[in-house]
Amino acid sequence: MTDEYVPPKVWEPKPALGRFANINKPTAGAQFERELPVGKHPMQLYSLGTPNGQKVTVMLEELLAKGHSGAEYDAWLIKIGEGDQFGSGFVAINPNSKIPALLDRSGPEPIRVFESGAILMHLAEKFGEFLPKTGAARAECLSWLFWQMGSAPYLGGGFGHFYAYAPIKIEYAIDRFTMETKRQLDVLDQRLAKNEYLGGSEYTIADMAVWPWYGGLAKGLLYGGGEFLSVQDYKNVQRWADQIGARPAVRRGRIVNRLQGDPAAQLHERHDASDFDLRTQDKLEAK
Repeated sequence: MTDEYVPPKVWEPKPALGRFANINKPTAGAQFERELPVGKHPMQLYSLGTPNGQKVTVMLEELLAKGHSGAEYDAWLIKIGEGDQFGSGFVAINPNSKIPALLDRSGPEPIRVFESGAILMHLAEKFGEFLPKTGAARAECLSWLFWQMGSAPYLGGGFGHFYAYAPIKIEYAIDRFTMETKRQLDVLDQRLAKNEYLGGSEYTIADMAVWPWYGGLAKGLLYGGGEFLSVQDYKNVQRWADQIGARPAVRRGRIVNRLQGDPAAQLHERHDASDFDLRTQDKLEAK
């Protein structure tokens, strides 16, 4: 073993290592002045096509598919690797400097909404879709929505970081977060063994929140860790991941603001439904 690290009495910042070293700082707030662009639609989304960003674009595409024209949106690209999230305009919408951030301009005064779960709830309640209004069904949906918000950091910042991104491979950290990620997959698998969707018999914002993370993991789209995690063993998660992934609105939403993977499956910004290339959609269907 290497020498054990002994934390000092008071932590002091030091040169960061790893893929995200250039954007990691222990302070909040704007780092430079930059206004955000504003398009023509009621919803202005500032985001990136990560799992958290996909939740919102999927929701907006699902609402449009149901005929809600008020859900029309402009999706502006925020390159977090370049620090766009620390511009003054973005920080004014999300003081936490994380994507996604939504500005709802449909009323007399713009409403800012940040945190992906809050955005999903805001849209669901605004349009009366994908969130049961009362009773046990509503409680179940919200429980799984908040399960995702609490669980995904162990998958992303935990397993994903130490398995895929950390400059030093630490066996303890990888084992710790692998165990927790597999436990979470088992939680989902047991739930989906008895229910078509996470909330029960209906497709809801709970599925939209969980699918980009755990559906992506199950289909080998996150961190290259599918074989390592034996994701094929979670049969019910696999069934659900395929079912959600086949939805046309999901196929559209998952490519918006996307910068990674096949260039044909990337739509860096979305300002109109015609921005989606049908050939891209055909290619996505074949995956």
